[in-house]
Amino acid sequence: MNRQGASAHGSHHGSEALTWVVFDSFIITVLVVMAVGYAVALRVSRGRGSWPVYRTTLWYLGVACLGVGLIGPIASAGHTSFTAHMFVHLLVGMVGPLLLVLAAPVTVALRALPLTSARWLSRTLRSLPVRIITHPLSAVLLNAGGLWLLYTTDLYHAMHSSVPVHALVHLHLFLAGYVLTASLVGVDPAPHRASMRMRSAALILFIAAHQILAKWLYAHPPDVVGRADGELGAQLMYYGGDVVDVSLIVLLFAGWYAATRPRVTRAARWPAEHPQDRFGSPRR
Repeated sequence: MNRQGASAHGSHHGSEALTWVVFDSFIITVLVVMAVGYAVALRVSRGRGSWPVYRTTLWYLGVACLGVGLIGPIASAGHTSFTAHMFVHLLVGMVGPLLLVLAAPVTVALRALPLTSARWLSRTLRSLPVRIITHPLSAVLLNAGGLWLLYTTDLYHAMHSSVPVHALVHLHLFLAGYVLTASLVGVDPAPHRASMRMRSAALILFIAAHQILAKWLYAHPPDVVGRADGELGAQLMYYGGDVVDVSLIVLLFAGWYAATRPRVTRAARWPAEHPQDRFGSPRR
C-alpha cells in the first residue's frame, strides 16, 4: 500500500498512514541533522585552515538527492511506478552517496572534533571490522548482492507493503552505495585503502553485476510491474548507472594519476627557472 493509498482509505489504513508520516518526519530530521552538522563542523574547525567551497556544495547536493529520493512526490510515485522507483534507486544508492563521499565528511569531523574524540574516530577507522566492510570486494558484495536480492525475490513487494521493510531497504541501499563509493574513490583518510588493481577489479565486477541486473529486469520485471513501465525502469537503471559508473572510472584514475605522478622538487625546477646555471653562471 502506498502513502497516497493509505491516506485515501481513511481510518482502515489510518495506522499505516501515520507510520508513513513518522517515516517522513524521521527522514526530514536526519537530513536536517546532516545539513546542520556539516555547517557546524566547518564553523568549529574554521581555525584549522580554509575548506574548499566545492566540497561543501557537494555535501548539500548529496543531501538534496537523498531528500528528493526519500520524501516528496518522486518518492511517493516510486510505490506505484517502477520507473520512479528506479529514479529513487539512482538518487539514494548511487548519485547521493557519490556526492557525499566527495564532500569528505570524515575529514571535516576529524578537523572539528576534540583531540580525544578524533583519536577514537581514527582508531575506529583502523579497526578490523571497518577494514572488512570497506574492502572493495566486500562493498561490491553488499551493494550488488543486495540489489539482486531486492529484485529477484519477494523483497520488492514487501518493501512497498511494509514501512519498516521500506526503511531498511533504503537504508541498506544508501549505506552500501556510500561504502562502495568510499572504498573506490574516497577522499577521506583510509588506513586500509586497497591497491589500484583491487579497486579497478571491484569496479569492473560492480559494473557488470549492475548492468546484467538491468538487462535481466528489462526482460523480467517484477510481477506487479507492467511491461512498458518495467522496460523504461530497466533502461533508466542501465543508462543512469552508466553515468555514475563513468564518473567513478574517471575519479578512480584521476586519483591514481595524482598519487603516482612524478614529484617535481624545487631543486629539479631550478635549472628550468635559471637556464644559465645549466652551463654555469654567465661570465661578467
